[in-house]
Amino acid sequence: MEPVIDLQHASVYQQMNLVLDNVSLRVNSGEFVYLIGKVGTGKTSLLKTLYAELPLRDGEGTIAGFDLKNIRQRDIPKLRRKIGMVFQDFQLLDDRSVYQNLAFVLGATGWKDKQAIKRRISEVLEHVDLHYKHDKFPHQLSGGEQQRVVIARALLNDPEILMADEPTGNLDPDTSEELMRLLINISKSGRATLMATHDYNMIRKFPFRTVRCESGRLDPVESSKNYFDFDKAMRM
Repeated sequence: MEPVIDLQHASVYQQMNLVLDNVSLRVNSGEFVYLIGKVGTGKTSLLKTLYAELPLRDGEGTIAGFDLKNIRQRDIPKLRRKIGMVFQDFQLLDDRSVYQNLAFVLGATGWKDKQAIKRRISEVLEHVDLHYKHDKFPHQLSGGEQQRVVIARALLNDPEILMADEPTGNLDPDTSEELMRLLINISKSGRATLMATHDYNMIRKFPFRTVRCESGRLDPVESSKNYFDFDKAMRM
């Protein structure tokens, strides 16, 4: 099976500063992977490298069939249609309804048929169980509902990969668990999911392969279906 994310001996830079060195990471379709590490250790910079906001200068890297080392500027929007992004701070347009937020993204990515746009928005809102909130504005939604809209937005162009940067960071424990179950179900449908998180209770409750940014490196963390000792992992 060809991995949808494949970094080999890659270096991750933030401007001129080397953040992570000699990074190797493979993620297959349908695989769920946690990305952990303290603040400032390179999690977000790694994600930005994967969706080509930061250039890959050293090493090799492919994602969804695109060569990150040699990608042309005009091909970056095509790459990003293969990636669904979920952010902690939602980044919804406050002056537009749920439907209008999603329609804006489809229009910006080349959709023109109004009926096709309507069908696709209906499909993704059904998927996140928000079909009855299409006319609400972000301020009329709870934090968990807003994050579900963000996930719906990420799914609009049927991406191969879902990247989530601290998606439960602003949510209460019960809402976080509901959101995790949704993300896991999306992964089971065949999408690779890479989730940066500090929510170690969720990792213990829903254990999957875990990699850690620390001291300029990306290393695997030992985990199992029944146990995850994060405190031990962070001391290693």
